[in-house]
Order: sequence, then C-alpha cells, then structure tokens
Amino acid sequence: MRELTDFTIVPATGEGASKLAFSGPMTVSSLGRTDARLRDLSESIAEIDLSGVTRMDTVGAWTVWRLSRDHDAKITGCSESAQKLVDAISKADTNAENVRAPRLPLLRRVPAHVGEVMIGLGKGALQVLGFIGQVIQSSGTLIRHPGRFRMKALVHQMELVGVNSLAIIGLMSFLVGIVIAQQGAVQLRQFGAEIYTVNLVGRLTLRELGVLMTAIMVAGRSGSAFAAQLGTMKLTEEVDAMRTIGVSPMEALVLPRLLATMLMMPLLGFYSAFIGIIGGAFLSSITLGIPFFTFLARIQEVVPLHDVWVGITKAPVFGLIVALAGCYQGMQVKNNAEEVGTRTTAAVVMAIFTVIVLDAFFAVFFTEIGWG
Repeated sequence: MRELTDFTIVPATGEGASKLAFSGPMTVSSLGRTDARLRDLSESIAEIDLSGVTRMDTVGAWTVWRLSRDHDAKITGCSESAQKLVDAISKADTNAENVRAPRLPLLRRVPAHVGEVMIGLGKGALQVLGFIGQVIQSSGTLIRHPGRFRMKALVHQMELVGVNSLAIIGLMSFLVGIVIAQQGAVQLRQFGAEIYTVNLVGRLTLRELGVLMTAIMVAGRSGSAFAAQLGTMKLTEEVDAMRTIGVSPMEALVLPRLLATMLMMPLLGFYSAFIGIIGGAFLSSITLGIPFFTFLARIQEVVPLHDVWVGITKAPVFGLIVALAGCYQGMQVKNNAEEVGTRTTAAVVMAIFTVIVLDAFFAVFFTEIGWG
C-alpha cells in the first residue's frame, strides 16, 4: 500500500505561532491530498519540522518552501539531501522574483518603449549596413578569384526563384489584369471612354504593377525561403562548420541567392506584365467588345517604350532588396527554432515595406526626368 504524507500541528503555548511537523515521504505521489489540506491551513506557523520525513523530491521541497515563505516560518530537522533541494527551490524562486521588474506608470512606460524601439532600429540599421559591407567584400573577392564562384548554386537558385514561380506569378498577374480592366472600364464608361482601358491596363502593368506584384510575390515565396533555410543552417551549426573548413558562407550561400534573384526579377517582371495584359485583353474581348488581338495591337501604340524600361530598371533593385532582406534575417538567427519563424516573418515584412518605399521613390524620380 502506498505511504502518504502526514503532518501534525503542535499548538504553541500562549499567543505564539504553532509548529508544523511532517512525517512519512514528501514526494509527488504522496502529497496529493495533503497538499489540499495544507492550502486550507488557518493557523499561523512559526516552525516547520522535517525530522520525521523519510524521503523528499522536488515537489516536496517546493511544498515546504512555499509554506515557509507564506508563513515566514523556520525550517528545522532537514536531512542533507532535503536541505539541498529546499535551497535550490529557494534560489530559483528568489531569482524569478528578481526578474520581475516593477511596472512603470503609463506616462513613463510609453516613452521608454518608444526609446527601446528607436534604439533597436538604430542597431538594426548598423547591422544591415555591416551585412551589406560583407556582401560587397565577398563580391570583390569573387571578382578577383572568379574560380571560387559556385555556378551550380546560382543556376539552382535561379530555378527556385524564377522557373518554379512562373505558375503562381502568371495566375496572379492574369487575375490582376482582369481586375484592372474591369474596374477601369466601369469608371471610364461613365465618360464614354472605354477604349482607354487599353491604355490603363498597358501602362499600369508594364510600368508599376507587373514588377511590384512580382516583387511582393517573390518576397513572400523566395525571401521567406532564404530566411528559413539560412536560419535553420545557423541553428544546426552548418554555417559555423563551413567557416571551420575555410568556406565563406557569404560566397557559398548569400551571393548565389542575391545574384539569382537580381537576374530573374526583370524576366519575371516582364512576364508578369505580359500575362497581366493578356488578362486585360481577355476581359475586354468579353465585356467591352474589343477583339483580343486588336487589344494587343493597340498596346503597342499607346504604351511608350520608356514604360517598359522603367519596369525593367526597377526589377533588379527590387530583387536585390528581397534577397538581402531574406539572407540578412536568416543569418541573424541565433538562439532557438522559434526565432527562425520570427526572422522569416521579419524578412517578408522588411522586404515588402522597403520595396513599396523604393517604388514611391522611383515614381517621383522617373516623373522628374520626364518619364512620367
């Protein structure tokens, strides 16, 4: 039959506090009912006597320490092993209390949080600049020693970034082209100008949405993959192992991904714009009565050539931003698997935000030079 923990309360003489004496084992399997009775104690306890305890585990030590803390009682009669357990529990509980900093008032807490965020942004900006410096340094090394460049890794990443994303980018662009044509036709019909839907679809897809939507899709698809892959390699110490055997992670892992994304983005952007125009022509042939091939022929007349160059010029810059964000966040993973997910999310947010900001800058810039 299982032996249970028992205790007795020895009343104090006069108005003093009582003494609590335990007997039997104080383990997780014997404390069940006793713990419930201890929580209902109403007496004031001045001393906890453990001389009758036969054995004790961590749960028993925690029970004794909790009673001692709550009643400000002295522990007596401890064996050497029980005393070590109680001391360990006491130390852990004291550390936990010290970790909890007092909550600041609202008027001080908000500025403090804003300050921490700004300091974090400053440190992050310096780290990004340092990462870009490493990329430039590694690029210079490869230019001086082209034999060290990993062409197979570049081709593999080009396949992953470009070829494997053709289907999803094509579907997205086709649907976006349909939406632009439909919404534009609805608004232009009020002025009897449905024919200008061709201008709207052509210029918007070739100049802006083709490359922008592609960059967002690549950020969500490839940028997140870069962060997850490199972050996992950091956790499994593969990156450290590469450094140990004399292989530069920047040359072997980062640069092929950067170059692959920069090379594939112009092609993907042009492909996206073309499929978007196909989607607009498809809808126009159904709802506006504009024949499909007439729509395509009209595109050549109404879209200036510099709109094509605007999209192609922005594409490699967007690709560089997406790849940099993914590789940078992946290489910052340090502690645990949870950080891989956090850094992957941060890579996508960072890439999309920077791409949209740069797109606004390019819009103003090309307008100022007469390519508006």
